Amino acid sequence: MIKNILFDFDGVVIDSMNVRDYGFKEIFNKFDNNLVDRLLDYHRQNGGLSRYVKIRYFYNDLLGQEISEQEVKEYADKFSEVMKIELVKKDYLIQNTLEFIKNNSKKYNLHIVSGSDELELVFLCKELEISCYFKSIHGSPTSKEKLVRGVLQHNNYVESETILIGDSINDYDAAKANSINFYGFNNIALVGLSEQYLENYKEL
Repeated sequence: MIKNILFDFDGVVIDSMNVRDYGFKEIFNKFDNNLVDRLLDYHRQNGGLSRYVKIRYFYNDLLGQEISEQEVKEYADKFSEVMKIELVKKDYLIQNTLEFIKNNSKKYNLHIVSGSDELELVFLCKELEISCYFKSIHGSPTSKEKLVRGVLQHNNYVESETILIGDSINDYDAAKANSINFYGFNNIALVGLSEQYLENYKEL
């Protein structure tokens, strides 16, 4: 029996991929477009990873340069500024997820575990008026695997009663590392990896 549901945010609660793409283009607009395009490919393939990881990847792997933690933070803060302006628009919310959350927040213990910046997540959820449906909201720079583990331990949740709903391979990896079931959503590449792939929420 499912009692606890952990939601990824981007691609599950909110349709934000194009906005996130725009954010990376903005913060790296002085660099070669081909390298930025390669970063966007990496970003799309690793939706569950934090922007901190992706910024380091851009510098370390694509530019072949070192980057300090202070510089990473400065880029991440610029990225967050762009997100806070755009993603407060309720049109980006994924309606069938939103409907399920509103209708079932008292039936299940709902949490957000996301690769997005935690302070930004708290801000967005408040502005979008969905904070009230979640028992907790967690994000980067802590890795998703550790976030999931923290939610399980802090709440004394039973693994067999807990699922993670996500749209990326990183979500799957975080679920498996914590011995909980993974339910894929909004990414058909995850059909074979999911205990249940959600075309909609009627399966729950």
